Amino acid sequence: MHSIASAIHICSPVRKESNPELTVPLTGFRGSLCAFSTAAQQRSTGDECGPEDPCDEPRHPLSECTLEHKVIKLEEQVRDLTERYRKALADSENVRRRTQKFVEDAKLFGIQSFCRDLVEIADMLEKTTESAAEQTEPSDPNPAPQKICEGLSLVEAKLQSVFAKHGLQKMNPVGDKYDPYDHEIVCHVPAEGMQPGMVALVTQDGYKLHGRTIRHALVGVAVESQA
Repeated sequence: MHSIASAIHICSPVRKESNPELTVPLTGFRGSLCAFSTAAQQRSTGDECGPEDPCDEPRHPLSECTLEHKVIKLEEQVRDLTERYRKALADSENVRRRTQKFVEDAKLFGIQSFCRDLVEIADMLEKTTESAAEQTEPSDPNPAPQKICEGLSLVEAKLQSVFAKHGLQKMNPVGDKYDPYDHEIVCHVPAEGMQPGMVALVTQDGYKLHGRTIRHALVGVAVESQA
C-alpha cells in the first residue's frame, strides 16, 4: 500500500502539465491503481461472514444411514425407559397394597394375644356355670344357688356378646367335617348315625378372630366301628 501511494504521489505532478498526450495515460494508470488497491484491500480484509463462505458448510455432514441409526437407538432407549417406569410403578403399587394390608391386619389382629387369654377365662366361666346348674335343685327352698347360677349365665352371655362385637367367635364344629386348620383330634369315637370323618364331640371350644383361627377346637372324630 505504501509503494502504491508513492507511485501516485510521483505521478501526480505530471498530470499538471498541459501536454494532452500525457493526460489519458495517467488517468488510466490511476484507475488501474485504484482497482488494484481495492482488490488488495478485499483480499486482506476478507469476507468471513459471507453467505457463500465455504467455512459455514459442515466439514463432516452426517449421512442418512447414520441418522437412521441414531433414531433407532433413541427409540430403543425410550422403550427401555418406558418399560422401567411401568415396572417401577407396578412395584410401588404392590408395596402400597402390602403396606395397607399390613396396617389393616395390625388393626384387626393386634388383640390376638389378648383374645387368647380371654377365651381361657371364658372356658372357666362356662364350666363354673355348668357346675352350678348341676348342683342347683329346683326344689331347694334357698334361692341363692339359683340366683348365682342365673347370674353366671348372664355374665357368660354378655362375655360372648363382647367377643362377637370385636370379631371373636366360638366355633361349633359338631356335625361338621374335620378340618385340620380349625380342629385338633384328641380321640376317635364310633360312628353311630354319623359319617366317618365328621366331628362327633368337642372337648374344648375353638375360637376365630375375624375369620382367623386363634385356637383350635379339640375334637373327637367319628370312625367306622370294627365288628
